[in-house]
Amino acid sequence: MNGFLDMLARLGARATNMVWRGGVMARFFFLVLVNSGPAFRRLPLTVREVYFSGVQSLVIIMVSGLFVGMVLGLQGFQTLQNYGAEETLGVLVALSLVRELGPVVTGLLFASRAGSAMTAEIGLMKATEQLKAMDIMAVNPIARVVAPRFWGGVVSMPLLAALFSAMGIFGGYLVGVVLIGVDSGVFWSQMQSKVDWYYDVMNGVIKSVVFGFAVSCISTFEGFDAAPTAEGVSRATTRTVVTSALTILALDLVLTAFMLKPML
Repeated sequence: MNGFLDMLARLGARATNMVWRGGVMARFFFLVLVNSGPAFRRLPLTVREVYFSGVQSLVIIMVSGLFVGMVLGLQGFQTLQNYGAEETLGVLVALSLVRELGPVVTGLLFASRAGSAMTAEIGLMKATEQLKAMDIMAVNPIARVVAPRFWGGVVSMPLLAALFSAMGIFGGYLVGVVLIGVDSGVFWSQMQSKVDWYYDVMNGVIKSVVFGFAVSCISTFEGFDAAPTAEGVSRATTRTVVTSALTILALDLVLTAFMLKPML
């Protein structure tokens, strides 16, 4: 009986801690929004973070998109061939990428590469007392350090998702048209006629923007909240990747449910 009560107590304590951290993160997100003015007035700060989060992630995003598109082309052609619908390969590749795989896989890669780097950078600044030194000099660390990184991630994420989808479609074209021999005109014309701007492309854009907000908020918060030790920064970086991945998948389910095309 005592063991069961101890287990309930541990579960309750963990649930309470999760709710408490959720409230602290919401307050932190509010402070970031309130103190975002300097990030826009001193635009080079934000542009530098866009370069750090976006441009330096281009290689992994574009190469991953190319390979994902090529795999979709191979798997999709084999499946469509069973139903005599090989000409719709372009539609399959495009819809899979712009609706789901583009925003989701880009979000996961962005969290693993840029999000973890943001957390580690802010966490190390806290461990070496740079943030405390800013406070002493009457410089708001949220406005000077956190807000530019947050908005840099928010701006970078949709652009990276668009490039991922574009490279994925190109990879599907290479496999379907160049390698397998699907007619090029049919590949592109079917894609253009079946992919809807509002229900397909804009859904992916909205998802990528939401994922950018979520990953940037989690990354900056974990770095700002990290224990000022090497172990604390390491744990914060791990929490960033895990929490961001789970948040992206959960948000994807919610957004997909709201964005589904009406059946009637």
